[in-house]
Amino acid sequence: MSLLLLLQSKGRMTAQALADELEVSVRTIYRDVDSLHAAGVPLYGDAGPAGGYQLLDGYRTRLTGLTEQEAESLFLAGLPGPAAELGLGDAVAATQLKLMAALPSPMRDRASRMATRFHLDAPAWYYDPERSPLLAVVADAVWRERLLEVSYRRWRAPEEVTRVLRPLGLVLKAGRWYLVAQGSTRISTYRVSQIQAATVSEESFTRPEGFDLAAHWTASLEDFQARQYTGSAVIRLSPAGWEAFPSHVLPVVARAAEESVADDDGFFVATIPIESVAHATGMLLRLGGEVEVLEPAELRERIADAVRRLASMYL
Repeated sequence: MSLLLLLQSKGRMTAQALADELEVSVRTIYRDVDSLHAAGVPLYGDAGPAGGYQLLDGYRTRLTGLTEQEAESLFLAGLPGPAAELGLGDAVAATQLKLMAALPSPMRDRASRMATRFHLDAPAWYYDPERSPLLAVVADAVWRERLLEVSYRRWRAPEEVTRVLRPLGLVLKAGRWYLVAQGSTRISTYRVSQIQAATVSEESFTRPEGFDLAAHWTASLEDFQARQYTGSAVIRLSPAGWEAFPSHVLPVVARAAEESVADDDGFFVATIPIESVAHATGMLLRLGGEVEVLEPAELRERIADAVRRLASMYL
């Protein structure tokens, strides 16, 4: 469909130009051209330096009638839940119907099979999606590039703060919505569920030149993990503990243990990153007697103290 719309909008294009635009191989372009031929699309190609693929003059797809809101909802077509949270559920449904109607019959059948065989469930296991009653208000400010005044509850004092933000984008992470916004000095991330009140101004703002939401989010996650895990611990896991370890810790910690090799007794010694001694204590106690802390001494003593208190309570 992307290839078809490219040719419809730009006219003649070489296989290499199409491959570069769609970020695929030239072989993939040849295969997709064959698929379009089989679907009855009047597409032809000419050889030579001035050659390329072109649609028959006058041919147009039937992709018409999309409203502005439906066009905006295209990127959410595979996320009906989040689309509904943003107030775009009906628009997504209408968009999908119009897209299906625009496809040639063989491609429409394939798309229908895809929709019945794959489903995306964004929230992580054991976590319900957060309620974010002000999400629609925040999204409106993002769409229209309007200043947003919020009352925000954060974890450090003072807990309640008021901010005037330039909302740059929304991110859905494991069932939780986050607002990426520029404040008075820098770009920060705000959890939408923690916004207590929000007012959209009619004053517009200019987005930072070249700002890329996806790239900013990836860099923010990397920076967060670098700041979060400032220490390390050496642990010894039993075979059962090594198997269960990934289920009890975050992926970045689990990956650190993957390289460990079993000793003669079948136990695994691993060096893992930790956020703090207090946090690591709670994390490792979940594994009970299947893990032993070797280093640091402070963490080992912290766990020993917790075990002594448990023993006095239950024995």
